[in-house]
Amino acid sequence: MKEYISKQHRVLRPAEQIYAAISRFDHLTPALADKVEEWQASEERCSFKAKGFTVKLRMEERIEPKHVKITGDEGGVPIDFAFWIQLHKVADCDTRLRVVLHIELNMMMKMMIGSKLQEAVDKIAEGIAAAMNGTMPDIG
Repeated sequence: MKEYISKQHRVLRPAEQIYAAISRFDHLTPALADKVEEWQASEERCSFKAKGFTVKLRMEERIEPKHVKITGDEGGVPIDFAFWIQLHKVADCDTRLRVVLHIELNMMMKMMIGSKLQEAVDKIAEGIAAAMNGTMPDIG
């Protein structure tokens, strides 16, 4: 399995508050519903269309307030992967956020999309950090 690790980002919020926002797919609806097609979400699962492909995800593991692990759900992405959003509490309102993707790719796929996956992981982490540092409504 190949591992892609984002740069670490500083979020000026408590880790517990960030965790509350990222640990439920339905909490992400306001941020994502207008950015993808056919967004549907519950606490545990979500599905959407991206570039014509249906993506189905589920929350695999949650450890409050340290990380969430997201994997593909049945009938969704045909690639074995796990996606972690990791939080490290430095101080009460200072949390470090990092995204890690573990994905099973053959050599050809690594060569074709490996650098794009690294860019995507970095952009996702940057986007989450920017949203959390912005004027995001309090959740929970």
